[in-house]
Amino acid sequence: MATITRSTITNVLAKQGILIAFVLFIIGFGLANSRFLAVDNVLGVIRSSAILGVIALGVTFVVISGNLDLSVGSMMSFSTIVVLDLHDKLGPLMAIPAMFALTMCLGAFIGFLVGYLKLNSLIVTLGMLSAIHGLTLTWSGGKNMDIADKQGTWFGIFGRGDVLGIPVPILFFALLAIVLSILLARTPFGRKVYAVGGNGTAATFSGIPRARIVFLSYVISSFCVACAGLLQASRSLGSQNTVGQGLELEVLAAVILGGASLLGGAGTVFKTVIGVLILGFIQNGLLLVGLAFYVQYVVTWVIIILAVWLDIAAKRGRFLSPIA
Repeated sequence: MATITRSTITNVLAKQGILIAFVLFIIGFGLANSRFLAVDNVLGVIRSSAILGVIALGVTFVVISGNLDLSVGSMMSFSTIVVLDLHDKLGPLMAIPAMFALTMCLGAFIGFLVGYLKLNSLIVTLGMLSAIHGLTLTWSGGKNMDIADKQGTWFGIFGRGDVLGIPVPILFFALLAIVLSILLARTPFGRKVYAVGGNGTAATFSGIPRARIVFLSYVISSFCVACAGLLQASRSLGSQNTVGQGLELEVLAAVILGGASLLGGAGTVFKTVIGVLILGFIQNGLLLVGLAFYVQYVVTWVIIILAVWLDIAAKRGRFLSPIA
């Protein structure tokens, strides 16, 4: 009979710490409120988390490559406003690809500044956060956007439709997660992303085009933001011009909660999905147990810190740092 050693438990926690924490959260809230695990509630939580999750998938590539992207919230506001505005002017068939093109141009510009000009990603994306917000206000004239004929358009299928009882945003999120997971884990490009984030200098001397990899990671991130903007616009068929404000911090929290390292070189798409779901289910669970909304922010922060601490402690085999 095999003996379970301390090192075995440590290895399991190191590899699956976040997943175990997620399961414990689900069990805990399920015991606290019977409605928590109801099918309608579970689908509702995943559906409401899909927009955050879609953005987080792209940011995962950026973080693994050793960079940050704080512009995704403003960029989502921009993409949402643009597709809504162009919907009435050009029709949805033209508005959607036009919005994707414009949003990905913004991502390409950021990728050029960080990848090829080697500017600091924190400073660049923080500056672009304000610049894109200004661009959004300029495009909208400072006004919110609404589709004129909400009953006569098929545009709502992306955010409001369902297939065999499963909401389209969930299917969209799942499909994109599968595709990007394969891209990151099973292709030469994905291995190069890890190499650049792990040791950019060594990657360059190994012949990996570091600038191009960083550039493409931002393009992928902007593509995901455009997808999120499409879902947001389709769900409400209208939007405030600040709809994505502050979303970049939640996205980064989900990515880091999923195990991606801010230093680069570590992380997976699957664990980012788990990080997104943890945030979504924590907020939903706290709501169901009756906590006031302002208390939820504090409790959510505590749970996130605790989960990350336990994950890091499991990886190093002790709860405190060796130099503490």
